[in-house]
Amino acid sequence: MIQLANMLHHKGFNITIIHTKYSCPNLFNYPHFTLHLIPDGISESEVSTTEVVTMLKLLEDRCIGPFRDILAQLSSDDSIACIIIDAIWYFTQEVADNLKISRIVLRTSSVGSFLAYAAMPLLQDRGYLSIKEGVNKFLVKMVEGTKKASGINFNTFKELEEPELAKLGEKFIVPAFPIGPFHKYFSASSSSLWTQDRTSISWLDTQATNKQPFLWVVRPGLVHGMEWLEILSKEFLEAISERGYIVKWAPQQEVLSHPAIGGFWTHSRWNSTLESICEGVPMICSHFHGDQMVNSRYVNDTWKVGIKLEKGLERVEIETAIRKLMVGKEGEDMRRNIMSLKENLDHSLKPGGSSYQSLDKHISSFRTPV
Repeated sequence: MIQLANMLHHKGFNITIIHTKYSCPNLFNYPHFTLHLIPDGISESEVSTTEVVTMLKLLEDRCIGPFRDILAQLSSDDSIACIIIDAIWYFTQEVADNLKISRIVLRTSSVGSFLAYAAMPLLQDRGYLSIKEGVNKFLVKMVEGTKKASGINFNTFKELEEPELAKLGEKFIVPAFPIGPFHKYFSASSSSLWTQDRTSISWLDTQATNKQPFLWVVRPGLVHGMEWLEILSKEFLEAISERGYIVKWAPQQEVLSHPAIGGFWTHSRWNSTLESICEGVPMICSHFHGDQMVNSRYVNDTWKVGIKLEKGLERVEIETAIRKLMVGKEGEDMRRNIMSLKENLDHSLKPGGSSYQSLDKHISSFRTPV
């Protein structure tokens, strides 16, 4: 969202950000934005122990009133072109309607995974999936809220998801704007909530091109009850010291663009998938939840730019996947495929390209009465 705000500010718009007090990015880095904070009353313990859907309901209950008040105050001089908000905050549509403000949603996942979310309630009704009732209700509300919006922003590009965008157009009247990848306009590192360990780059500088040592990012607190690497034995750390390097966080875009990188073992969230395509780096995919399952299937089956691990974290499958990707014929094919996608992506951002035109069209819609 910060990247999109920077893109629009660069095009001449004044940007006001309404954010919860919890987990607010450091906006001292963005003096060109105006900030309004919502008093959400959220604690660290609530975030760590509350289920995602329950947390979203908690946010709705606590934030809708302050959000309405701030937006009403801002709209009093009739200067708001629109509000752009995450599709998850579906409950803001009623506020926008009452204030007669155009609401545009940002979907931070792929078009393909959004279509999968939209289909889940139907699949649930027909018995193909078993979804928790709360999750099912949330998905229905998110999709319905998106249908009522004035537009949808997607962090993707047309050539990557053309069939999915066509299907979206059949099912949704609301216009869609594939204007990504956002990080090619403004780096994701500038809005990171974590401090990046740049020693990862200096370590990569000492490595030969496309060899098999590994850089491993292990985020602090990722394993419950552990601060960082306590779960790894001293013997293990000594054994890998000559061929591996572990950091708490890394400047991912710079890492992926480094010539020493031959592959990316990823959890398959959309930003990581898109950044890997941008740098022409084939992937090994370990999905866990949410859009990761759809993204990893596209990487493996549709775009053929990586390998989806089908057995979880199974040693033999992992070793086989690494060898295929790094030194096998399959890896060569994946590199050709992903470099073709990278070329299409680069072209999409140039004048006349699909994302370039889509962004211009999107901005024109702000300036046209809705």
